[in-house]
Amino acid sequence: MAVGVFDSGLGGLTVLDALVRRLPDVPFVYFGDNANTPYGVRDADDIYTLTCAGVQRLFDEGCDLVILACNTASAAALRRMQEGWVPEGKRVLGVFVPLIEALTERQWGDNSPPREVKVKHVALFATPATVASRAFQRELAFRAIGVDVEAQPCGGVVDAIEQGDMILAEALVHSHVEALHRRMPRPEAAVLGCTHYPLMTDAFRAALGDRVELYSQPDLVAASLEDYLRRRPEMIGAGTEAGFLTTGDPVAVARKATQFLRRRIPFQAA
Repeated sequence: MAVGVFDSGLGGLTVLDALVRRLPDVPFVYFGDNANTPYGVRDADDIYTLTCAGVQRLFDEGCDLVILACNTASAAALRRMQEGWVPEGKRVLGVFVPLIEALTERQWGDNSPPREVKVKHVALFATPATVASRAFQRELAFRAIGVDVEAQPCGGVVDAIEQGDMILAEALVHSHVEALHRRMPRPEAAVLGCTHYPLMTDAFRAALGDRVELYSQPDLVAASLEDYLRRRPEMIGAGTEAGFLTTGDPVAVARKATQFLRRRIPFQAA
């Protein structure tokens, strides 16, 4: 009854942590493609190929449902995967839709026409590949009209976090927020469009100020998955064991992951 969680590296652990707290009886298998991280500077075809390989590995582990806990993969690969690659009886879901549903105050499955919403000026902080895909704006347009989105590619932040250099990551966050403010001085809401960025919430909050509503993904994705599995319990796969897989060095990845979640995480080679 396992559910797969895929990420290009360690950022998806922020989503996994929220999933485990929300759904303690569901075993999750985590796959981190640490050997190829970061995805945010890769082209769309490369991201698609790597994401398919990682998701297939989770299918092989008995997961019928896989969450792409990676905004770059969700933006650059998910639609293409759903249209022509995902096998019958399997499902792959991304992390954008729960975020946009919260932003637009719409319930899951609300397929009514797009309408005006309260928030009019949104800052999107994401990897260069996610920004280039315009997937966030595309999904938002299905649900809302009249929303101005200013996207800021946050080069270097994921690399710094993966390397454990949080001082550099914080400095980069402040630099990217300053760049965004030059184009959108008064955003009403800010979207942290990368699953690494919740680790930098305090830095984003300090740079943006208290008046900006901050939208982060882990808890939103967890609530959305709980609702999905309530309606589709058959999508809990045949696997029964939780686990952590990586394409990187399991010892090094486990050490960094333990620093992220403050608990021991035993990674195995994928």
